Amino acid sequence: MKEKREKTRIAAVGDIHVRESDQGKWVEYFRKVSESADVLLLCGDLTDSGHASEAVVLADELKACTVPVVAVLGNHDYEADEQNAIKKALSKDNVCMLDGDSIVIGGVGFAGVKGFGGGFDKYMMPMWGEKMNKQFVQEAVDEALKLDRALARLDSDYENLPKIALLHYSPIKGTVIGEHEQIFPFLGTSRLADPLNRRQVVAAFHGHAHFGTLEGETSKGVKVFNVSKPILQRAGYETPFFLFEV
Repeated sequence: MKEKREKTRIAAVGDIHVRESDQGKWVEYFRKVSESADVLLLCGDLTDSGHASEAVVLADELKACTVPVVAVLGNHDYEADEQNAIKKALSKDNVCMLDGDSIVIGGVGFAGVKGFGGGFDKYMMPMWGEKMNKQFVQEAVDEALKLDRALARLDSDYENLPKIALLHYSPIKGTVIGEHEQIFPFLGTSRLADPLNRRQVVAAFHGHAHFGTLEGETSKGVKVFNVSKPILQRAGYETPFFLFEV
């Protein structure tokens, strides 16, 4: 008889916006995460202004985290065009930066991309018109394809492996509700939901929409959680991270 796999406890948070002045601010936070979870997901906007010096501070703070960390970058991490240096600063020891990649931890497969905007459902931006508009939509398509390939690799390498997706931008409208509707196209895109549905993902975590909604699901019932730190704080989480078991 096959033994039942023990559950993996996943802590998730996005939009921590670490600054150079944050030395020592996050140590106790990461210690508490380590006591509660088996793995930590960081859903983008790891830095506040996109400077590598902020990532160096975060890397030092993460030394207090004794569980594996899986992360993606967010739009803030691209602000100063130092995203490669940010990845390099953080890709040490127990931190895995994903960008169309995947990793297996505790019998769970994690696939991650930053994602992009473009709008939701029947209001998705079409690839039509000016070249700049087509480039915007193509970026969203490319991110969705990267996510699909990362999930497909998990499917091909492992049988019946539960899969978790890690994003910054939202794959559904439901978890950005609460933001001004005029900016929905810049908060995510339904194109990111297609790989989640096709690859039968257990759950997806994202941030970015600080005034959005904590929980939602795709058209096929995949659970989606907006774990932006401001949302968790408003929801009453004393230590703002969301805990999910697989």
